[in-house]
Amino acid sequence: MASPYEVLLVDPDADEEAIERAYRERVKQAHPDQGGSVEEFRRVRTAYEKLKAGYDAESENGERFGHAADPEDGDAARREYATTEVTYLNYDVLADHGWDADDPDLFEKAARADLAEADFGQFRVDPGESLLEGAENRGHVWPFACRGGACANCAIKLVEGELSMPVNHILPVELMEQDIRLSCNGMPITDELKVVYNVKHMPILEELLLPPRPFEQAYTDD
Repeated sequence: MASPYEVLLVDPDADEEAIERAYRERVKQAHPDQGGSVEEFRRVRTAYEKLKAGYDAESENGERFGHAADPEDGDAARREYATTEVTYLNYDVLADHGWDADDPDLFEKAARADLAEADFGQFRVDPGESLLEGAENRGHVWPFACRGGACANCAIKLVEGELSMPVNHILPVELMEQDIRLSCNGMPITDELKVVYNVKHMPILEELLLPPRPFEQAYTDD
């Protein structure tokens, strides 16, 4: 089995900056829209995550991620088994109702508005799933493009709870401070989340987008 270094086409002694550059290049090459495949794209993303987590080539089978979590280690142990309940709201409906994304009563208003399931509701995210994967695995269609943390097409606004983002090549500190996150690789680390999805239409994200995938464009046009 190829090592993460071989997948990313970097030397084992490559520094963090070189690994970052290699990942950005490989994730573009492996993307299905660029002639790659879903399998290759996942291999590239997994390889990068292994290196970021502390890949140890000398350990048994060469695939240990740093140190194992201590069973008594609070959040790490709990997240191994816990699911997250996600309450979501579609950014597209805010303008229709005159709502502000920063309104502290936003989700209470949404709950009273009799919105369609595509626009407001709940689903669970299982351990090991990203927020986007959790949505897709429960039948929801959320926007995305690269799935590699290199664009803002999948961005969400975090209203409550928190996500861990192992990869972020695109969101500046200012947007992170405004609770903008990426759903493609955002891993829930709290029992509950409230998120506004589809925020790629926010003016502040306009310059961070990639062209949408064909089915996403069709969804948007509907």
